[in-house]
Amino acid sequence: MSQTASPAGTADTVTLTDNRTGKTITMPVLHGSTGPDVIDIRKLYGETGFFTYDPGFTSTGSCESQITFIDGDQGILLHRGYPIEELAEHSDFMEVCYLLLHGELPNPKEKHDFTYTITRHTMVHEQLSNFFRGFRRDAHPMAIMCGVVGALSAFYHDSTDIEDPKQRMIASHRLIAKMPTIAAMAYKYSVGQPFIYPRNDLGYAENFLHMTFAVPCEEYKVNPIIAKAMDRIFILHADHEQNASTSTVRLAGSSGANPFACIAAGIASLWGPAHGGANEAVLKMLTEIGHKDRIPEFIKRAKDKNDSFRLMGFGHRVYKNYDPRAKVMQKTCQEVLSQLDIRDEPLLEIAVELERIALQDEYFVEKKLYPNVDFYSGIILKAIGFPTSMFTALFALARTAGWISQWKEMIEDPVQKIGRPRQLYTGATKRSYVPLDRRG
Repeated sequence: MSQTASPAGTADTVTLTDNRTGKTITMPVLHGSTGPDVIDIRKLYGETGFFTYDPGFTSTGSCESQITFIDGDQGILLHRGYPIEELAEHSDFMEVCYLLLHGELPNPKEKHDFTYTITRHTMVHEQLSNFFRGFRRDAHPMAIMCGVVGALSAFYHDSTDIEDPKQRMIASHRLIAKMPTIAAMAYKYSVGQPFIYPRNDLGYAENFLHMTFAVPCEEYKVNPIIAKAMDRIFILHADHEQNASTSTVRLAGSSGANPFACIAAGIASLWGPAHGGANEAVLKMLTEIGHKDRIPEFIKRAKDKNDSFRLMGFGHRVYKNYDPRAKVMQKTCQEVLSQLDIRDEPLLEIAVELERIALQDEYFVEKKLYPNVDFYSGIILKAIGFPTSMFTALFALARTAGWISQWKEMIEDPVQKIGRPRQLYTGATKRSYVPLDRRG
């Protein structure tokens, strides 16, 4: 097929021509508020008998959304129109959650009421403690979170009716509120310490840190600098458009599945090392390098197509420029290490030098392999005291706000249908069954 776009000033359509038959089809072009236009191919198969072929859906718009916009070439990330840098600098995670859910920043009363509601939904059903104890002690926190979040639908029957707007909002509040509690419980269970209940006098990030690191035998005071850094990390991970886990949530939700099951599906998708496990991979890479003097050796290996080594934390599926979240994360990393008086952190020294060399190297500049958000986040989390097994769990905690906002938007979209991708079949054609005794 060949295609021709309409000249400027004419109707917004694209005409495709089947070069084999000469038949043409005209399809409308849809315009977003910003970003590239899209060709509406919903009638393509019906009128031509063709499907499109797009592995990984890299050129396919699966939905219409008003939540998050990314311009990968320019390094721009907007939530409801607000740049991520401004939100990270001036806002807090509760405000960003409200923004993602409702479309606008809250006024003082709305902020107070929303925070009050989330705070008083942080406890989980007491029987869930028994559910945790069914896991092996060495279970990965993400395995626990997948199971526990999916099980919430068995405890909260009053918020699983997706046709009821009130129940949808209650489920949204519960998931945002309970995810820190569940993540902290997963950590406590893995280290053999008793669960710590949430406290209503603490903020969202403070509460999570308290539930994670406090023990009953002594008072634990949350460091406000660390709490602020944790809150900023949550903001930077709150949503990221139609990535793998968000698309999974939407796909699961398109069947009418309850919100708890949908978020559990998102957690499972996020667990993959190519998605949520990247910051853990960065830390392992920096450890493997060992000393900044060895960086040139690993840079050379990264360029070698025959070497399996990959430079983790550089480049992004969407960003072809500097990840705007990475700049904020770098600043946060320096603040945390300074506050904790970690002056000679070897991994940070390696990271800073690696970034400097890579950004000046012609190979990486040409391929636009800039540091991404995962490059520094692992160092921050390690410095705060989290084991690497918790890194992806923290990602899931923060991304729940985006997942549930995307799920809610999808449910309320009148043109949304159950997800049903098509395929290019390359298997055997129709053939007759051969009885067992006649098969050589």
